[in-house]
Amino acid sequence: MKLALSVLVIIAVAGFATMIRVEDRRRAAHRDYPPQGQFVEVDDHPVHYVQIGAGPDLVLLHGASGSTRDWMFDIAPKLAERYRVTIFDRPGLGYTPPLAPNDVTLSAQTALLVAAAAKLGVEAPVVAGQSFGGAVAMNWAVNHPDALSAVVSIAGATHPWPGPRDKLYAALAQPVIGPVLSHLISAWLPRNYLARQIDAVFAPNPMPDGYARAIAPGIILLPEQFKANAQQRHELLHHLEEQQKRYGEVSVPVEVIHGTADTTVGLSIHSEPLVDEVQNGNLTVLDGVGHMPHHVARDETIAAIDRAALRAGVK
Repeated sequence: MKLALSVLVIIAVAGFATMIRVEDRRRAAHRDYPPQGQFVEVDDHPVHYVQIGAGPDLVLLHGASGSTRDWMFDIAPKLAERYRVTIFDRPGLGYTPPLAPNDVTLSAQTALLVAAAAKLGVEAPVVAGQSFGGAVAMNWAVNHPDALSAVVSIAGATHPWPGPRDKLYAALAQPVIGPVLSHLISAWLPRNYLARQIDAVFAPNPMPDGYARAIAPGIILLPEQFKANAQQRHELLHHLEEQQKRYGEVSVPVEVIHGTADTTVGLSIHSEPLVDEVQNGNLTVLDGVGHMPHHVARDETIAAIDRAALRAGVK
């Protein structure tokens, strides 16, 4: 009896300490990394966006665990010299709240962003997505073909991949254990862990100076962000199995840019099949480039976006 009581006391104290630590980190994150842009509401659901520049409309979609800050680090201001650039925080990430605690489909995520773009007066944009954002961009083309003029997939996750799904993501995506795990991770994960993960995503290319801080690590490591990202990544394989079947319907220009050294999203699994399946695809292969071509090969990425706009007749 005494042992059981002692265990309960230890659990209670640990839980209390975890919640205090999470809230301390949350306050610090929101203080240090406030929203970069503004909010538009879609059926009472706020969507955080940044809009800069002038010219043809270009929508930028970030990857897993990302936000508007990934694009704003360097490439978006350059693109704003020739486009009206609209960058969204995808639901559950950055400052856009999740659509639901669980079971948010890729199509539901896309529908929210399409509606947000329409409310902002964004007309027939070129839609460019990196990594997970590439999956959303292709979902946009499949399900909302009249609401865009072209797609640019930048190391995009567009196809099912072999092998099992990640067990940690599977656990974090669960309704009960997920919130517990995400709070424990958020509270006690060493802060240098994220920098190591970012290094691995950029590999074999170096991470740009200042990038790890600029993308708001404190926001990325919040428990609700962990859980939303895990749910999206856990479910992505199933969603892509259905989405891929419809790529043959996509008739808008699709520019695809992908590095040969990408070990996060494989060139041969995703981008090479994509250009064969859509009606109007073009692939640019970057030798020796990893998963972050929009930073490592910025000029080539901008050139791919320009080609998409030209091919679509909007530039």
